[in-house]
Amino acid sequence: VARRHIDYHMQQFGYDKPNVEFVEGYIERLGEAGLQNGSYDIIISNCVVCLSPDKKAVFKEAFRVLKPGGEMYFSDMYADRPVPQELKTNTVLWGEGIAGALDWRELMQLATEVGFAPPVLVKSTIYASEDPVIKNLRATAGGIRFCSATYRLFKPDDDSAAPSSRDPLMEVQYKGTIKGYEKGVPFSYHGPIPAGCSVVMPASVANLLLESRFAPHFTIKALPACKEAKPICSGIKDFLSVDPFEASSASSSATSDACCS
Repeated sequence: VARRHIDYHMQQFGYDKPNVEFVEGYIERLGEAGLQNGSYDIIISNCVVCLSPDKKAVFKEAFRVLKPGGEMYFSDMYADRPVPQELKTNTVLWGEGIAGALDWRELMQLATEVGFAPPVLVKSTIYASEDPVIKNLRATAGGIRFCSATYRLFKPDDDSAAPSSRDPLMEVQYKGTIKGYEKGVPFSYHGPIPAGCSVVMPASVANLLLESRFAPHFTIKALPACKEAKPICSGIKDFLSVDPFEASSASSSATSDACCS
C-alpha cells in the first residue's frame, strides 16, 4: 500500500526521485529485510516495542544497524513493575500495548546489555484510561500503573559513555546552529539546552552529544573547579535513571488516555 503511493507524493512535494523507501520485515530480524550494519543515523519508533515478544532482539537489531553516534528515539508503554504472566497471555491487552509493556527498569538493563549508553528520558505521561477492562486489570494486578515514555538511546563509539561514580563534570555550550532551534535545543526530561549558556553534565552524558550527529553544534570541555555554570542535572543518577512515573507526576500534563504520546 505504501509503495503504491510513492509517485503521488513525489508529485505533490516536487521530488524528482523518491526520498523514502519502504521495506517489509520483523523488527526483531532487520537483517532479513536487508538493513545493513552501521547504516542509519536515527531510528524513530512509536509504541511498537511493547508489541514484540522478544524485546532484547529488537534493541540488538537497532544497535546493529545504527552508525556509531546514532540514536534510537522512541516512545513506548512501560509499567511500574513487572506485568504478571497471566496478563501477558491476554491477546487483547497485548494488542493494546499494555500486557507487553516493560517494567521501565528492564529497559535500563536491556539497553545497556546490547551496547547502548544508558537511556535518556525525554518525556513521560501516565496512562489513565477510563476503559473498565484496563481499570479492572490494574485492580487485579495490585494497582499496577502504566505510562507512555519517550527515550533516547545513543550508540557510543566506545565505552566512554559508560557511567561512573567518579564521572567528572563537563561544561556544555550549545551554539544555536540547529535550524528551528536557535534559542535552545530539546535534549532530555531536564529541559532544553539553551543557546549561548553553559550547562553542566556528567562526562558520560556529554560524550553522548560529542559522539552523536549533533557534535558540530556543541562546544564541550572540562569544567574548571572555579567555574560557575547552570547545572542541567545534579548528577549521573538524576540524569540517567529518572523514574518516568515520578517525572509524569512532576509534569503539567501528568495523565493521558492515549496509548503513546
